[in-house]
Amino acid sequence: AEAIACAIEQAARSIREGGRIIYAGAGTSGRLGVLDASECPPTFGVPPDRVCALIAGGDHALRYSVEGAEDSLEQGAADLRLLNVLPRDFIVGIAASGNTPYVDGVFQAARAAGATTALITSNPDGTLEADIRIVAATGPEVLAGSTRLKAGTAAKLALNMISTGAFTQAGYVYQGRMVGMTPINTKLRGRAVRIVAELGETT
Repeated sequence: AEAIACAIEQAARSIREGGRIIYAGAGTSGRLGVLDASECPPTFGVPPDRVCALIAGGDHALRYSVEGAEDSLEQGAADLRLLNVLPRDFIVGIAASGNTPYVDGVFQAARAAGATTALITSNPDGTLEADIRIVAATGPEVLAGSTRLKAGTAAKLALNMISTGAFTQAGYVYQGRMVGMTPINTKLRGRAVRIVAELGETT
């Protein structure tokens, strides 16, 4: 909990200073980062580039397994450098094993750019180094080795807390309401009306 709180504060600081939250991972971990990043614009009304995500193997890996891509430290570093990282950005690596070379490469490039890093992992003995380590020690999986289960669920919970906490601290939430959301469909337009009515204490 303490590590997640530190990550929330750092993420909020980056957002307030005009920086970005950048997730990076491989396989399930990478897909979870992409998922959380894609949910921030409609929830908080921010441009897509404020929270972005890198996945080993690129967009193709979102739908298809590209298992070998996670082994390339060099590709992780190259992918992050393409984003022109600045010190005000916050880089969050997601690696259930705590050892993923792709994420290691991302971290190396982040450190070279002077950016703060955080790691979300389920392995207390992982070798990846980061400024903030979030260790959800979920133990052995029911299906041995399938980290999309307990480890993946724990990672998603941590990501939910980091992004929601960060945008709340940065002023995108008011009295528990998503006041920054974009009302682009019938459901969200109805929600916008309810938010205004509730905050204005009207019916």
